[in-house]
Amino acid sequence: MKTLLIGADGQLGSDLRKIYSADELIPLTRGDLDICDYAEVSRTLRGNTPDVVINTAAYHRVDECEGNAERSLAVNALAVRNLALTCKQMGSIFVHFSTDYVFDGEALRPYTERDTPRPVNAYGISKLAGEHFVRYLYDRHFVIRVSGLYGVAGSRGKGTNFVEMMLKKAQEGQDIRVVNDQTLTPTYTRALAPRIKALVETKRYGLYHMTCEGECSWYEFASAIFELSGLRPNLWPTTSAAFYTPAKRPRYSVLENENLKSISAPPMPFWRDALRDYLEERKSRLTPAQ
Repeated sequence: MKTLLIGADGQLGSDLRKIYSADELIPLTRGDLDICDYAEVSRTLRGNTPDVVINTAAYHRVDECEGNAERSLAVNALAVRNLALTCKQMGSIFVHFSTDYVFDGEALRPYTERDTPRPVNAYGISKLAGEHFVRYLYDRHFVIRVSGLYGVAGSRGKGTNFVEMMLKKAQEGQDIRVVNDQTLTPTYTRALAPRIKALVETKRYGLYHMTCEGECSWYEFASAIFELSGLRPNLWPTTSAAFYTPAKRPRYSVLENENLKSISAPPMPFWRDALRDYLEERKSRLTPAQ
């Protein structure tokens, strides 16, 4: 199948590129396609006639979304509508990514695909709106909710990822305070990418949670980063109340991969194992070839 990948230079897109051969992938960056422009979306997709369209583009600066709801909705919802409509007209499979932030964080157990979303910030609202556009417009879709993504390409929109930010602070000798009252499942994009391709090939359309297994707070994640890297910085836990941000975050946004497990898909790794793999990949990239 010929696959058109939107956001091919981003964190997840970069790892997706690695698992497709050159003759089966059409990689597009933000400079190649403005997904907010319906005419451009229609012209570009029709000009390439893909069997599958994977959209990894998003406006995911969570705090900025609070003060720029119009852009958040334009990129995360209305542009998704453009893509879903065009895929429907062409008969292409549409793969779109959403977030754990569609939930309010008040649960006492991991959220499944059957749980009702109740976002608590503008980013989560915009992503949920995008989900609804896809799900009501076109049945040949995969909506995949992910959580705490990190990969060696870094996050283009944010300029880094959480792992790299922690390592940089440690190397600079900074005192580091990380919230210990927000629980999630950080997910390595290289572990995610091949499982996305395998899921699409099943043609078992619908809504899927796809994260690493297990859960941790951001503070516990930071602790594991330093432990596995052999670093001992001055790391302290803090609270969300003490660490003010414009956007409210859910206190608990762990996702259960219920639908993925129901189709006997390749299991996701435990989050600490995935982190170890990331650090090994990072080391191999930074070590000069002998």
